[in-house]
Amino acid sequence: MTRLTTREIGRTGLRVTTLGMGGAGLAGMYASFDPEAAERTVRAAYEAGIRFFDTAPQYGFGRSERALGRVLPGLPRESFVVSTKVGRVLVDAPEVEGTEFGAFSDLPPTFQRLDYSRDGVMRSVDESLGRLGLDSVDILLIHDPDPADWDELRGLMVAETYPALRELRDQGVVRAIGAGMNHNERFIYLAERGDYDCVLIALRYNLLDTSALDALLPMCAERGIGVYHGGPYGSGILASDPDVVTNLGTRHWYARASAEVIERARGLKAVCGRHGVPLKAAALQFGLAHPAAVSTVPGPRSEQEARENADMATRPIPGAMWEEMRALGLIPEAAPTPPGRG
Repeated sequence: MTRLTTREIGRTGLRVTTLGMGGAGLAGMYASFDPEAAERTVRAAYEAGIRFFDTAPQYGFGRSERALGRVLPGLPRESFVVSTKVGRVLVDAPEVEGTEFGAFSDLPPTFQRLDYSRDGVMRSVDESLGRLGLDSVDILLIHDPDPADWDELRGLMVAETYPALRELRDQGVVRAIGAGMNHNERFIYLAERGDYDCVLIALRYNLLDTSALDALLPMCAERGIGVYHGGPYGSGILASDPDVVTNLGTRHWYARASAEVIERARGLKAVCGRHGVPLKAAALQFGLAHPAAVSTVPGPRSEQEARENADMATRPIPGAMWEEMRALGLIPEAAPTPPGRG
């Protein structure tokens, strides 16, 4: 088992492993869904030392939470931390069975309905607990809506969603509250109007996109808000060989990577190669150097990927590699980097 360190979420006393497990991969994201493989992946992650699991009702429309629910209830409850999300409730929808939606294919007869009301939050939590087979979750996040719905819903998030989460935290039902966002400015908007413990920011702080460095991460560091990074592989390209173009491996921001992004990934790979470091290791460890960061949560789709993530998260990386990346303009001057090892 890999020895992973832990960090505290804000000032909650809740500690998470610096490598977590994102649950979208369990639900068949960009791949066919196999419930037995998903269960084996969760077990492999736990055996590799991962003790932090992030999921959401939207991930496979219940499949991700159910996959975790086939494993986690059989483990010591105090040994792991679970984060899930609110803002989407699942409804029966037999007409969608077997169809596709975004990254998920062969859908179950279930679909999502946006609901950021207080009642929607309470229903979502109760149903997530049922799918997870647990009596409690540790962290609740407001799930980011699609861009077209943000302007309409952000007021409701402030008026009803956040107070409902705060109520659950005050009652001790959950230990930490936050938001899961794809856009920096959206969490800044919420944080200016509430007392949040953490944020899952997806695809906005990695080797290909450091936009969270400008405002979001400094704000979180100043306020003691714990940050966990989603999509450290940039949707796939940093977990693959950028010299080999494939439909899955060359994805960036949930779509096929542009020629510019592929070229940048090749530059990062070349620097890593000169220092004997796998690109995956650099991708996982980069975001953890920021003072606000508590964890990084890639989404493995197999036992092998879960174990490999644990290996890459602890692989020694010489400081000279980060210095060369900075000198070549591949990472910003202001971006903190891990202390050199090896």
